[in-house]
Amino acid sequence: MVVEKNAPLQPCNTFGIAARAQTLVRVHSVDDLRAVLAAPQLAPAPKFVLGGGSNIILTGDVKSVVLKMEIKGLRLVDETPKAWIVEAGAGEVWHDAVAWTLAHGYPGLENLALIPGTVGASPVQNIGAYGVELQDRFESLDAIDLATGQSFSLDAAQCGFGYRDSVFKHAPSEAQDGSGLPRGMGLAGRAVITHVRFRLPKPWKPVLGYLDLERRRAEAGVEHPGAQQIFDWVCDIRRAKLPDPAVVGNAGSFFKNPTVSPDQCADIIAREPKIVHYPMPDGSIKLAAGWLIDACGWKGKSIGKAGVYEKQALVLVNRGQGADSVTGGEVMTLAKAIQTSVYERFGIRLEPEPVVV
Repeated sequence: MVVEKNAPLQPCNTFGIAARAQTLVRVHSVDDLRAVLAAPQLAPAPKFVLGGGSNIILTGDVKSVVLKMEIKGLRLVDETPKAWIVEAGAGEVWHDAVAWTLAHGYPGLENLALIPGTVGASPVQNIGAYGVELQDRFESLDAIDLATGQSFSLDAAQCGFGYRDSVFKHAPSEAQDGSGLPRGMGLAGRAVITHVRFRLPKPWKPVLGYLDLERRRAEAGVEHPGAQQIFDWVCDIRRAKLPDPAVVGNAGSFFKNPTVSPDQCADIIAREPKIVHYPMPDGSIKLAAGWLIDACGWKGKSIGKAGVYEKQALVLVNRGQGADSVTGGEVMTLAKAIQTSVYERFGIRLEPEPVVV
């Protein structure tokens, strides 16, 4: 267990916001977590779990004990006629884990290539891209109860997956089940994920429903692309649309794509015929948040050192750097101004994706 005091967090968040942690613990194993929970000075303190820092906005220094998850490991744990079951440590870089599965002949995660962050954060957010969500490839996870030190596992149903949502984003209820864990939805701040297992189906089938991927397939003249080809296409598409956090600080897509009823969508289309929208399996309609923001004239605009990316209005970026970096306050001021514009024009409330700390 490595404990750091007054630790800089600017290198630990992809937006590049300068902040510090009063106490930061680098967690390399489950034993490290148990050591934290057994330490008299650390055990009673509030905890904040940090993975790749790609989905957080720091608005000040962090007083909670920061658990920097660095548990590694990638392995095939089971193979059946219907699937490969692959396990990854929570501290593995997500994109590297996707590349590893393909290199070892276990396809199925290729549509999720180049999503920033770590494996441990993937179920929290139920990450998704280009027609695939994590829940479509999820088997189970292991976690530690931060209150008791108890280990437990959850399957997909117990994770309560929704659009960019899971039990890890909801506060615990006071009631407990027989295991001592909170009953029902809610493990936010209560549990930390240590390992995630993925079910990669056999036979593999490509997911090509998204327009960008279909366009790539048509341009390449490839009738039946393989998983590696789709992986490469997704990487190319994402790099063309999204800034590299190592070059321009950002947290990826800043707002969730809102969903509306068919009647609401029809009403908006009557006023805005060009609005980008997608029908969902449950009958609702998903609207493209980036299109809504762009339509309000925000693309390329800035407030302080917080800006809207010129190539994709859904991404907010850091126009400062180093000691002259953007502040979390500037980012949230810009976000709120965008929310106000979109609501005034479309009657739609945009919800931020990142966690505001």
